[in-house]
Amino acid sequence: MKQIEAIFLDRDGTIGGDDTVHYPGDFELYPNIDLQINRLRKDNIKILSFTNQPGISRGLAKAEDFIGELKGFGFDDVYICPHSHNEGCSCRKPNTGMLTEAQQKHDLTLENCVVIGDRWSDIVAASKVGSIKILVRTGAGESSLNEHFDKLRDINIDYIANHLQDAINWLYNNFILGNNA
Repeated sequence: MKQIEAIFLDRDGTIGGDDTVHYPGDFELYPNIDLQINRLRKDNIKILSFTNQPGISRGLAKAEDFIGELKGFGFDDVYICPHSHNEGCSCRKPNTGMLTEAQQKHDLTLENCVVIGDRWSDIVAASKVGSIKILVRTGAGESSLNEHFDKLRDINIDYIANHLQDAINWLYNNFILGNNA
């Protein structure tokens, strides 16, 4: 079985909120997400956030607030794209800039990493770098499977989970995670 080095988690719609952006202070985790994060941390799994937050470039929020919030939830590191859709950056999902930045900083083999998200852009980014791809049905997950199916047509999603706990249970049953070796 493959040893997992790190798990990249999207924020909005994957660990909490819904299919819209909720800024720090207004963002609520889904039930039991803290238990899932603690489970992974106990097994020494690196937990990394990667999230598009265009409200930062519009002055609606500060990157530091997102970083503080996500580290407070137990994330080891946080990668944020603050750019709007039309800025043409390399970090905004479905581009891979946040994943490759984390790869360099944490000496990761992205093929041994997992991306869990609710949007087609999370899955496309994961596909471009060869990571394990899990789409959760929470947040925008259902619309990613239905209205945005054309963007996912040629991608083999490794698992479609009902929610994050389902995704993590699937990982524990199919891969070697940290101390679970």
